[in-house]
Amino acid sequence: MPKSLVIVESPAKAKTIKKFLGQDFEIKASIGHVRDLPPKGLGVDIRQNFAPEYVTIRGKEKILRDLRGAAQGADRVYLATDPDREGEAIAWHVASQLGEQGRDVGRVLFHEITEQAVRSAIKNPLPIDLMKVNAQQARRVMDRLVGYQVSPFLWKMIAGGLSAGRVQSVALRLICEREAEIAVFVSEEYWSITAVVQGEQGGPFSVKLLKIDQDRVRIPDEQTARALVEDIRPRPFFVESVQTKETQRQPFPPFITSTLQQDAARRLRFSAQKTMLIAQQLYEGLELGDEGSTGLITYMRTDSARVSDEAVAAVRTYISRQYGKAYLPPKPRVFKAKAGAQDAHEAIRPTSVQRLPQDIKPHLTHDQYRLYELIWCRFVASQMMPAVFDVTTVDVRADQYLFRATGSIPRFAGFLKVYEEVADEDAEREEESPLPPLRDGERLSLIDLVPKQHFTQPPPRYTEATLVKELEAKQIGRPSTYAQIISTLRLRKYVTMRHGRFSATDLGTAVNQLLVRAFPDIFDVAFTARMEDALDRIETGELDWVGALNEFYRPFSVRLQEVNAQRSELKETLTETTTEVCEKCGKPMVIRWGRNGRFLACSGYPACRNARPLAEERESPQTEEVCDRCGSPMVVKRGRFGPFLACAAYPKCQRTRPISLGIACPEKDCGGYLTRRRSQKGRTFYGCSKYPACKFVVWDTPVAAACTACGSTIMVEKTDKSGTTALQCPRCGHRLDGQATTPAPRKRRKASSHPLSA
Repeated sequence: MPKSLVIVESPAKAKTIKKFLGQDFEIKASIGHVRDLPPKGLGVDIRQNFAPEYVTIRGKEKILRDLRGAAQGADRVYLATDPDREGEAIAWHVASQLGEQGRDVGRVLFHEITEQAVRSAIKNPLPIDLMKVNAQQARRVMDRLVGYQVSPFLWKMIAGGLSAGRVQSVALRLICEREAEIAVFVSEEYWSITAVVQGEQGGPFSVKLLKIDQDRVRIPDEQTARALVEDIRPRPFFVESVQTKETQRQPFPPFITSTLQQDAARRLRFSAQKTMLIAQQLYEGLELGDEGSTGLITYMRTDSARVSDEAVAAVRTYISRQYGKAYLPPKPRVFKAKAGAQDAHEAIRPTSVQRLPQDIKPHLTHDQYRLYELIWCRFVASQMMPAVFDVTTVDVRADQYLFRATGSIPRFAGFLKVYEEVADEDAEREEESPLPPLRDGERLSLIDLVPKQHFTQPPPRYTEATLVKELEAKQIGRPSTYAQIISTLRLRKYVTMRHGRFSATDLGTAVNQLLVRAFPDIFDVAFTARMEDALDRIETGELDWVGALNEFYRPFSVRLQEVNAQRSELKETLTETTTEVCEKCGKPMVIRWGRNGRFLACSGYPACRNARPLAEERESPQTEEVCDRCGSPMVVKRGRFGPFLACAAYPKCQRTRPISLGIACPEKDCGGYLTRRRSQKGRTFYGCSKYPACKFVVWDTPVAAACTACGSTIMVEKTDKSGTTALQCPRCGHRLDGQATTPAPRKRRKASSHPLSA
């Protein structure tokens, strides 16, 4: 009996859908994209209206043969890839490879993977949305034009293997500009004065000096602060006024992609990439014991806070039954979408509010449970009553000196009973402790008068949460791309994480400096936002994709020709002067960039070819690790096979060990970390620090990125014959198509031993 064929993206989703549709349906997975632009060459015919040259992705030939065979024996084919631009493009590419069967396919959209949603979508198939396909195609072509034409410029100017990206480079610019703000920031000293006073019915409590006469207080130094303290101390303190008012704190809307990434970063310390990986697992379906495999949340790539009427009715019923009618608003809450939102999908919510986090906890991993609980609580809280507080403001007078204190007492928990707020790490907080009963004119006893020194602080470096927030606010990229943007910056070593915040590396700073000088318009925040708006308009049919690319490419190609003619002048902008003198010819030494990073070179090059590493790179930096033999600190040393850790007590203690790559071993319950090693034949490989107890090995460079197909905690940089590098899973072979890097730099005809030739 012929079966209907349903093609999805991942095996996990296929398994869940199979349970709902039964034996009359065959479910196959494409494992992501099946066709893309070629890894070698531009792959775009600029003269023929930017026609893309699509090729089958390496390793996907067998999958396509399997899909064609299944389609030939099916009475109907349904394409059920993710309901977004990328999913639409995958469906279009798969349909193009199915031959005759691909002409009459049904496009089905699963906004949540539950039995009702899946069966409803199968009954109401749609045609493939070519406007979405065009929007994805325009983005892919635009990114290829930038990446494949600007990246070679970076190779010639700095070093081979670097990459530029239309969106990634703008995100790097934000981080570098924040670093520049911090570098030029001049901290200013100021002081505050706090009085600790006692009332007739309670205390003590603190009040802060606010005004002197009618002017806001400004205390620039310790001398002024001490003088004020001496003048205030003998004066009587009275309560000038007590004002109490009721304030309400409204609940937040349910999560969209960007707010989920931000909250998971703040509360759970998840990276954006980890958040999206786990959310994908919750969406595609997990085994819940007797209930079987089912999707736990709605689609996780969305910019809309809209919720279906059925879901709102269900959560209101739950709130009334579980918490009482006092916690239920008279009418359902409706949250407006932000300006520019596509509003294609619902907000991120549980597929069933009756599926309580604690009930399904035994079937989830620790991280899956934490993220599901966060999504469930936020959704339930979004339809609850506001929290109510009594906020009391007390003004205390000591002659011409006015002090103030604010206290807050919760009166009704409202939505806070379910979802506690967590303030942004960079937000200024002031404690609002409850105040004792006070009355106007009441005399207060002075217990202490405390001056305190402060300094103005530079703007904080970005965390993952604040960077996502900034990208969204400036409309750089789309929420579904934020995780990829951040992981690419880290993969390229343009940024590092220090104490949970992004810092630009020397390499990232140099790349940004060069790109901003060479392409000030292309890598501008406002320009990138306009391009994202253009892609949205292509998706809605308001704009032709070829016309949009023409508008972008004409000025870009002109500027590209100009900067290639100005390479010498631009390269000089990366040169840094030093006070060191060349020991060979006496000319000043300068810092330049080469294939191995920054180095010292004689300014008399090429007449004098003297060059050497920077002083800081010749030193042995101390690490936080401790020698497990003698307890001394471990330092970084360099040997014939590269850097390694050595005991600082050498030669008394000769303990050494490999340097951690900062990536945990993916073997279950191992507890080791990955290190760089050399085989007996001199080939580099990467293995577990707990060898020989753990024998995990990969030959390609590992990256702390999760596989979306099998959940492996690492990927590797896999380079094909053309020299193009992309991320690939060492366990299942799944390739992250959106993570393809750049074409390999062309080999030089003749190698030179001098770093300036890089």
